[in-house]
Amino acid sequence: MPSNQDAQARGRECGERLRTAREAAGLSIADVSARLRIPERVIQSLEAGDASHADAPVFVRGQLRSYARLLGVRLDDVPEASAASQIQPTRIVPMTYTPPLQRFADKLMGRMVYIVITALIAVPVWMATRGHIDGSIQSASLEMPTDAVLAARDGEALPERPRAIAASMASLPARQQPVRQEPALSLRFSDESWVEIFDRDGQRVEQGLFKAGDRRDFEAGTVGRVVLGNARTVEVLRGGHVQDLSAYRRADVARFTVSSDGSLAPIAE
Repeated sequence: MPSNQDAQARGRECGERLRTAREAAGLSIADVSARLRIPERVIQSLEAGDASHADAPVFVRGQLRSYARLLGVRLDDVPEASAASQIQPTRIVPMTYTPPLQRFADKLMGRMVYIVITALIAVPVWMATRGHIDGSIQSASLEMPTDAVLAARDGEALPERPRAIAASMASLPARQQPVRQEPALSLRFSDESWVEIFDRDGQRVEQGLFKAGDRRDFEAGTVGRVVLGNARTVEVLRGGHVQDLSAYRRADVARFTVSSDGSLAPIAE
């Protein structure tokens, strides 16, 4: 594998060839920036062979190829000219991971809440039913001597008393299942893509190379700015609805901001 010094030297050589071809074509840096829709500072960094002041390393290869195609310059060693191959993606820990102990505690808490609600409903019903039964028995006991005296005086048999019937307990209401809330912002990947995620204060919260099948979910207010490489392979969802990235994509790199309500907007140059 070539050393970092060799890669930097090739990067300066490629940049010098691009600058010479641009000047020979009579184009300014502003002209190239307008045609490729790449910021002028990035064009200057590519010509200087200094990728550290350009975009994320994984984007430099595509920008060099686009610049070379515009000028008709053949750069066979573009991948090696960029230091992107020297950089390993940052190890990313999923933000939505829930420890097993916390899941167990949440499940136990749900069962305890169900037991408490059942007790709060069943105990008052049982107390009301018991009071009604006790009152019926006491009333029957108080009326019995009067009926017995009348029956004995008239020589009639004691009338048969109706049997007390206990009221049945009402069925408990079914426990409602919680409604699953869609995350404020989701990223779904169908192929490899380099991603940078910044919070609302401009601090980087995630950076790395994602693979096909990966997904990242973010709560409202946690994301301020997003940069997506190979943007055509990334599906951005807001509240479960797919968003159109065509207004934010340039040279297959999408850049946009996320407002407090989750809506997307282009990044001001």
